[in-house]
Amino acid sequence: MKIGIIGAGNIGGNLTRRLTALGHDVSVANSRGPHTLGALAEETGATPVAVEEAARGAEIVVVTVPLKRVPDLPSGVLDGAAEGVAVIDTGNYYPQQRDGRIAGIEDEGLTESRWTERHLGHPVIKAFNGTYAQDILDRPRPAGAPDRMALPVAGDDEAAKAKVRALIDELGFDTVDAGGIDDSWRQQPDTPVYGLREGVDGVVKALAEAPRERPAAFRG
Repeated sequence: MKIGIIGAGNIGGNLTRRLTALGHDVSVANSRGPHTLGALAEETGATPVAVEEAARGAEIVVVTVPLKRVPDLPSGVLDGAAEGVAVIDTGNYYPQQRDGRIAGIEDEGLTESRWTERHLGHPVIKAFNGTYAQDILDRPRPAGAPDRMALPVAGDDEAAKAKVRALIDELGFDTVDAGGIDDSWRQQPDTPVYGLREGVDGVVKALAEAPRERPAAFRG
């Protein structure tokens, strides 16, 4: 599968490592330009590209940049993607630590991923946002393993969600359908499922226990 990754930080870098190891054709981009991705490309065999090129021909695109940087992505960043492309959003809103106050989230009550979706002009699937980056490398398990972790996956496009869940299964993790993007507050920072290292039952329970109000530490 052709996969584009926009953002080469901890999550983006480790997804690049795992997906290339599984045989996928990965293009990876960051804000500093492809010339800064030589070491990752040499290590993994991924193709470093400009942000504008990352989605070209891709069946799945992963957007894994700081939330405050989403509006800075080039207009039409998803142009040229394959028909039916699934766009994964790994983002989190950290107003006090990093992002500053975002009015659409604070005043309109949008979930982080709904806000991101509006900027991208394309539906997104929220996944990996509460996953420790190192776990992507260290904790894959075969299907049926008793210690296999499960990840929550939210999104409105059922076909795209199914594609993403299949990819996560290939990566070595179970998934739990966490509902639509308007339900994705259940997996935002400081909810019970955020950073959880449990299986399907634990994730289902944690999603059900999530408080609707955003914690004070995660409000701007």
